[in-house]
Amino acid sequence: MRTIVARLDSDGDVLLAGPAVRAAAHAGEVVLLCGHAGAQAAGLLPGVSRVVRWDCPWIAHPAPAVRDADIGAVVALLKEVRADVALVLTSFHQSALPLALVLRLAGVPKVVARSTDYPGSLLDVRLREDPDVPEAERALEVARAAGFELPPGDDGRLAVTPPPEPAEVGPHVVVHPGASVPARAWSPDRCAQAVTALAAAGHRVLVTGGPGETALTRHVAGAHGVDLGGRTTFAELAGLLARADAAVVGNTGPAHLAAAVGTPVVSLFSPVVPAARWAPHGPHVLLGDQGAPCKDSRARDCPVPGHPCLNQVTPDRVVAAVAELVGVRT
Repeated sequence: MRTIVARLDSDGDVLLAGPAVRAAAHAGEVVLLCGHAGAQAAGLLPGVSRVVRWDCPWIAHPAPAVRDADIGAVVALLKEVRADVALVLTSFHQSALPLALVLRLAGVPKVVARSTDYPGSLLDVRLREDPDVPEAERALEVARAAGFELPPGDDGRLAVTPPPEPAEVGPHVVVHPGASVPARAWSPDRCAQAVTALAAAGHRVLVTGGPGETALTRHVAGAHGVDLGGRTTFAELAGLLARADAAVVGNTGPAHLAAAVGTPVVSLFSPVVPAARWAPHGPHVLLGDQGAPCKDSRARDCPVPGHPCLNQVTPDRVVAAVAELVGVRT
């Protein structure tokens, strides 16, 4: 049995597909179809035999152009996989049907997905309901609808392959100030104040970020944190998180990476998407006004001046949340 599991967004989304991947892998080989924005996480998921990368025009942001040659190329690539079944994993605001059409053109005999829209012959198994449950559980329901179950002893939590030992050792808290969507990030000044407050409370604070976030991490680390911006791969970040007392992070990929390595999360969560679906899938403290005017807007940039849903959170509240979570692990 060979299964294509498709999750075409970013690293955090791919991590949340992990339990569904493991269920499919229990029955055979899994080929993970993802975008380049999700490829780092794809490389860490247990159960994945092969990763196929494609930046999908109706999922990726910014969206690439729809070109006949590109669609033809991905159809040819998926034909070569020779899958027996495909699981199309989507968020509640995405349609599975365009990819289902591509998979049909590639000759995949069985396609399973959620769809509120009539799928015609595009889907063999259609989940109509869209429960307000954590995203990882929604994905696992798609796998189960295809006949896949988690192996015995698998509790369905997020997981990654064992990360490398970090160069930074000893007790620490990770603060990750960036986010792929600006509306989901705490302000840099608030993050910097939190680093100072955490250091004053006796924590060693490591500030992490991607290669394009070095100015941000330098500002946030200041004189009281260790600036690791741009200095870790995704796997190395997993290693730092695995040995952290807690992670302080917005609704972005490293929050799910922390959950996958068992580290509790202080989640600075903007309500532009529902926390019921997207909060860390593990021990966490949720901070931020979940009833703010931006609720459920899916805004990429905050539509409310001053970003009050997150900027009302004070550094001392973060320090208290970290103290609440230290020692709580999965």
